[in-house]
Amino acid sequence: MFSIGDFARHGQVSVRMLRHYDAVGLLPPARVDAATGYRFYTAAQLARLNRLVALKELGFTLEQVGRMLEPGPDAAELRGMLTLRRAELEQRIAADRSRLTEIESRLRIIEKEGVMPDQDVVIKSVPAVRVAESSSCASGFGPEAIGPVIGPLFDELAGRLAEAGIAIAGPAIAYYDPRDDGTVGVHACMPVTVEPDAAPDFTIVDLPALEQVASTIHRGNVSGIGAAWQAFGRWVEDNGYRTSAPCREVTLEWTPDPDSWVTELQEPLAPR
Repeated sequence: MFSIGDFARHGQVSVRMLRHYDAVGLLPPARVDAATGYRFYTAAQLARLNRLVALKELGFTLEQVGRMLEPGPDAAELRGMLTLRRAELEQRIAADRSRLTEIESRLRIIEKEGVMPDQDVVIKSVPAVRVAESSSCASGFGPEAIGPVIGPLFDELAGRLAEAGIAIAGPAIAYYDPRDDGTVGVHACMPVTVEPDAAPDFTIVDLPALEQVASTIHRGNVSGIGAAWQAFGRWVEDNGYRTSAPCREVTLEWTPDPDSWVTELQEPLAPR
């Protein structure tokens, strides 16, 4: 038999936790010394401890755990439950990382409030361009909403173009349009030089020419592009312009390292 300290060490839990499990009747010791009150456990009780801890980590209350331990799930069932819980936790961690990135971006924006934008802005025209386009919908304009949509759209579109034997003829373009229900239309585009009927399972369209566009460059991960767009917006207003058609993001340089990306922001302007 093991003392409570040794059993805690082998079971990788605290002595305090073992005493609590005993108090609520989930894991009483195999023997209690009548003279000293010392608790003793057997190696066989490790199996129950493992299930108890696993079920608790799955989010069940101790009352629910107690009911589930009698007779309790077998190893295969428990493995499946833990695998599902792991997937849920991984999704939560990914969501938390996304929120942290958004918070950091907002902090950078706040720190630059009242500071003159450091972006170089040029006014130019943009010719019409024929693109293969894949579209979907996001819940909003935030990176936590756009990011999970636009990346897979580009991956899917590039794969379909490769399957169709259609060459990409220029830098990737993304544009977004707000919808009446509050969602955002997300469009991933690749320039091509084929006829519209050459696409078997995606759309080929002509993006219209833009007579007057304010253009600036964002260098680095697009997770931080919000600060660039806000500074850009202040420039547009400070210089007496109004926006018109949906803005575009043009990927001028793409590398496996997102921090090395170069993206052109294009803000179509209405006449003054």
